[in-house]
Formats: sequence, structure tokens, C-alpha cells
Amino acid sequence: MTSKRIILPVVITFIIICILIVNYISSLQGRDNTKENERTSMKVGISIYNQYDTFISSLVDNLKEETKRMEQEKGITITLDIVNAGGSQVSQNYQVEEFINKGYDILCINLVDRTDASTAIDMAMSADIPVIFFNRELVEKDLERWDQLFYVGAVALESGIMQGQIVAEACEKNFNQIDKNGDGVLQYVILEGEAGHQDSSIRTEYVIKTITEAGISVEKLGDEIANWNRAQGETRMSQWLKTYDDEIEIIIANNDDMALGAIDAMKKENIAYKPVVVGIDGTEVGLEAVKNGDMIGTVLNDGMGQAEGIIELAYSVVFHKELPETIELSDDKYIRKPHIKVTLENIDKILEKK
Repeated sequence: MTSKRIILPVVITFIIICILIVNYISSLQGRDNTKENERTSMKVGISIYNQYDTFISSLVDNLKEETKRMEQEKGITITLDIVNAGGSQVSQNYQVEEFINKGYDILCINLVDRTDASTAIDMAMSADIPVIFFNRELVEKDLERWDQLFYVGAVALESGIMQGQIVAEACEKNFNQIDKNGDGVLQYVILEGEAGHQDSSIRTEYVIKTITEAGISVEKLGDEIANWNRAQGETRMSQWLKTYDDEIEIIIANNDDMALGAIDAMKKENIAYKPVVVGIDGTEVGLEAVKNGDMIGTVLNDGMGQAEGIIELAYSVVFHKELPETIELSDDKYIRKPHIKVTLENIDKILEKK
């Protein structure tokens, strides 16, 4: 009888303690959930490969605009810390480390070297900080390493195909005018963006493939790297003018800046024999060149759409919210924005939207 009297209170005490522990744990979880629900801000660290890239500079401006929109729409505060890697992957890795040390909620990285993302990924994974890569697509196997790695950009081959279509359509309308020497073959030079860069090689491959598949014979006179840079594009074109004089009939550039550099060279030489020029990106200056006839066309890379995708995805990841129905996250990894062909026929509509 005595043992029963002793055991009963012990059992009751044990049950009470268990209940108290469960309630305590629940209260902690409730506090965590309340904390998450009460979140009103996020800090975003953004590293760009080169601030002097015209398209990237424009994309950064779009990011700032989208941030303001998101703040007003959601009633939150977003801190953007935007730094320039200056074309150095080592510098970019240090920037990522600094963002992590400062406790940023999410990182957005425009890679210097798309094949060398492992260091940044390792640091982010160790710190449990999600990363959105943008514009310069990393190697797929790197992106697959963690479910908190994402990519926002466009499809590179699409821009090359559309650039080729612009040339093919121009030839269909005025082949004899473009084929100035009348040999039935279009002599061209091509300015490539960057050695080993995926967008550069794919754009170069698919623009020529599209032109030849349209039944147009071509002959390559020159192919030079100009690193997406207008001044380098001008230098390469000046050299070609000395070598080929009036033989060049088409100038193809992997981006608008290099195309504009080629145009600068021709204007300085004041040549009467002007080849047609086509670019990619649809930058403000590139669109103006289409408008005034310096370029027959460009392919609009949707910087505003990419900026919207980056900010919406950052908000979704940090605040654990669903993405808007207008934004598709394919394979739980990718947000792709389509390109748009721009020629004299639709330039006014494009400029109205801009």
C-alpha cells in the first residue's frame, strides 16, 4: 500500500512535467512562426561581373526599380548592396564572403567565370544562404548541388537564332543591296563577346547556322574576341577595314556594344561602302542605332523581366511565399525570359514600352 502511495504522485508529477515540456516547445515554435510572419525586411547582396557592361548596368537600374515596387507592394524594406567584381572571380569570391559575414538573407551573383562557381556555392551552402545566379549561366551540375541555388536569365541559342533571322529577313527583302559585290555570297565578320563564354559561343554558332539554313551562302572574313566591349569592337573593326577594305558586307556582333564599336570605326574612317550591322541585347543605345538606321536590328534581352524575376524570386525564397502566377520557376531552378527581335518595323513599339 505504501509503495502505491509513493508511485502515484511520481507518475502524476512525470505527466505534468511532460505536459509542461510539450507546451514549452510549442510556445518556442509559435514564437519562431510569429517571428517569421512578422518579418518586414530582407537584405540582398548583389555582385556583378563588370559595372561597365552596358546591359548589366541597365539591369542593375531595373533591379533598383523593381525593389521600390516590391517595397511599396508588400510594405517591406529591402536593402540592396550592389558591388562590382571588376572582371575578377577572386574579387567576387571575397565579396560573397563579405556578404555572408554581414548576415545577408540572400545573394544574387552575376558570375565573372561561369565555370568557377564552386567557391561561392561552398560558402553559401555552409552559411545556409540561398543564391540566385543571373544573366551569366553557371554549369548545370553546379546549380544542381543544392535546392537553394537558382538561375534567372534568357536562352542563349534563342538570341543567336533571332539574330540570324534578322539577317535572313533583310536578305529576303534586299539581297542585292546587301551583296554589294554581286557574287551571291555574303562576306561577314563576327565580333565575339568572350573566350569560353557560353553565350558568346552559342550566339556565334546559331546566328550562322540560322543564316545558312535560310539558304544564304556566307564567307567568313574575320572572327575576333572583343569582350562585350565597345572600344574593343571599334579596334577590331578598324583592323578589319585596313585588311579587307570594302569586302565586308555583314558585321555580326554578340552584343550591341561591340556592334556600336564597329559603327564607330566606320564613322571615323568615313567609309562610303557600309556593311549592314546586327547586334544583341536591345540596350538603349542599341535600340537608338536601329531607329536611326545604323543597325538593321538587334535582339532584345529582357532586362526588366529578369530584374522582376530576381526580386520576386528573392522575396519568395526569403519570406517563404509563392511566386506570382506570371513567373514560372521551371525545374524548381530556372526563370527564363524570352528574347524579342527588333527591326525598323517594330522599333517604335519597343521604344514606347521602354
